[in-house]
Amino acid sequence: MALLFALATAIPAFAWAPERPVPTVADTAYLIGAPKFRTIWVDPKAGKDSRSGATRGQALRTLDAAWRKIPQGRKITGKGFRILITPGALRPSEVPNYFESRYGTAQAPILIQPASGTGTVTLPAVNIFDTSYLYFIGLKFSSELGDAVHCEKCDHFLLRDSVVRGAPRDSGKVGDLVKFNQSQYVYLENNDISGASDNVVDFVAVQYATLLNNRIHDGSDWCAYVKGGSANIRVSGNEFFDCGTGGFTAGQGTGFQFMTAPWIKYEAYDIDVIDNVVHDVEGAGLGVNGGYNVLMAGNILYRVGERDHLLEFVAGHRSCDGMASDDGRGKCGAFLAQGGWGTTRVDDGENYVRIPNRHVYVFNNVIVNPPGTQSSGAQITVAAPYSGQWQAGSNVAVPTVFDDDLQIRGNLIWDGDADHGSGLGGEDSGCRNDNATCNIRQYLADNAVNRFYPELVAPAAGNYALTPATAAALAAQRVAIPAFN
Repeated sequence: MALLFALATAIPAFAWAPERPVPTVADTAYLIGAPKFRTIWVDPKAGKDSRSGATRGQALRTLDAAWRKIPQGRKITGKGFRILITPGALRPSEVPNYFESRYGTAQAPILIQPASGTGTVTLPAVNIFDTSYLYFIGLKFSSELGDAVHCEKCDHFLLRDSVVRGAPRDSGKVGDLVKFNQSQYVYLENNDISGASDNVVDFVAVQYATLLNNRIHDGSDWCAYVKGGSANIRVSGNEFFDCGTGGFTAGQGTGFQFMTAPWIKYEAYDIDVIDNVVHDVEGAGLGVNGGYNVLMAGNILYRVGERDHLLEFVAGHRSCDGMASDDGRGKCGAFLAQGGWGTTRVDDGENYVRIPNRHVYVFNNVIVNPPGTQSSGAQITVAAPYSGQWQAGSNVAVPTVFDDDLQIRGNLIWDGDADHGSGLGGEDSGCRNDNATCNIRQYLADNAVNRFYPELVAPAAGNYALTPATAAALAAQRVAIPAFN
């Protein structure tokens, strides 16, 4: 069977004119190359685990048996392993309890895919630990009881052209649907991921990753976030929709002990959020909660902020996250001694450390709430400086600010009438008059706020492209994106 490794990397139809600053990570599909494989066949209907799995006629019955044929605990050399699965659905007892300690390489990876084309095989929830160069392509995953795809300490993991389904967000059955933690080089490309009562996609302490051309939707919390010292991540060409708290945020809140050095200060570092569509989310379309060097540019936001605001730039949260054990407190204390930002306290809902934002650029986006809709609060929420008691001993500077080099420029924004407030500069807000990069006068001068209604081609039919008139207005408003310090 011919293997289709290539993924179209053209900018999606909804992107008006892509932003392309020099990226910190690749903004094209992960290149697998042309490795050679030893093939293992799995037939969930007619296979037998007593067979060799070397041919389709000698197929194994379970993925668990196929996985056990891959050497554990040592680097794979020569040829990699390709597991081909014939059409069908596998039960939880037929997959490994953990896909664990298999070490592929770039030249000899581990590939799991359907034998008869995309979408012909359904897997239950998968848990992956301590693996490298593991690729899942063209599969379905289904779980109504927990994480459908969970990967811890993974290195070079690819999920491409797949469907991941949990349960409707209001069911309360699934917490986070796709979760990666303490991992590096993670690639989610061209997937449809939905159904979580918390977050649909959750990255904790993940570095060097891309979210490219995915549909991520139906979550009670954020559609997706990257936090806990996640760094060097490109988020491009995705559609985020039908979520509660918001679309996408860089940073949020993390237990200190779950972070990985040297990324032990900010919640998120060097995050590019470019050319995405965010629509029909109840909360903020985009947010930064404890981020450093975050670029949000060329995105289209439609019908967002119904229950609060369009954008948010607020504190990240840091505690020891319920770890009352000596081991948990010991790791938090060790990170503090290294200069990390945090505490050894267990968070009881208020006594967390506030993590600041620095160098956040929000440029050349289109944000439109059509007539009859608007953000219920102010347009933008920026947290006020904080000097509370919980910062003591955290290594975080006081007063802690959340608008240090926050720049909001070149955007087309339509939200409510002329009396609808921006949310900037108040007594309980950041972006006050003494902030040279973000204040109410600058915001109104550098953005077209309720001056031009940005029309989209056919949003009711799922076409969020800009009309020619809107594209021209945005081009006139557009500003150059500066380099980060």
